[in-house]
Amino acid sequence: MTSAPHAELTVPTLYSFRRCPYAMRARMALGYCGVPVNTVEVSLKAKPAEMLERSPKGTVPVLVLDDRVLEQSLDIMHWALAQHDPDDWSLAHDVDGQRQIAELIAENDSTFKQDLDHYKYAVRYPEFTPEEYRQRGERFLRRLNELLASRDFLIKDRLTLADIAIAPFIRQFCAVDADWFWQSPYPNLQGWLQRFLASDLFITAMAKR
Repeated sequence: MTSAPHAELTVPTLYSFRRCPYAMRARMALGYCGVPVNTVEVSLKAKPAEMLERSPKGTVPVLVLDDRVLEQSLDIMHWALAQHDPDDWSLAHDVDGQRQIAELIAENDSTFKQDLDHYKYAVRYPEFTPEEYRQRGERFLRRLNELLASRDFLIKDRLTLADIAIAPFIRQFCAVDADWFWQSPYPNLQGWLQRFLASDLFITAMAKR
């Protein structure tokens, strides 16, 4: 028996870009929650007209639902966990844990993201050297390394939203100068990133489409 022709219209459409850390974390949350989505890989030089029509800001990720459009990666992640969160990434009954998650992600998405951009694109910001920009970013690396001193994950002894939301940005920081990163004095963070990069969740989310 075939599905009705209009059935596929109910499947959310995710506009994504494979290497974007914001899109990565959205894809991982959607993959984890198990809700089927139609993923459209966007060319940043030729963005789909239908995406721009629904989200004029023109950045990914964008999740188009029947009743609304989600234009921020964290909104997409929270929507996904509201559909299905089998391992309680959101710490639904732990208010203090939720606060810790929110604070850590906020720091990642503001101060650290700015430091990361300056480090990665230092040629655009000649006020300081790449090494000086890297040192600024290391403030966050040190904090994460300390959080990982007594456990394998950032907030609890298991994955939470914080790990998934932050790991793509640490991956990007590492990629600027991988030799430096893997020799840096942050062994706990290095182990955490290695486990993340080897996880089925990340590998599946990064599969080329």
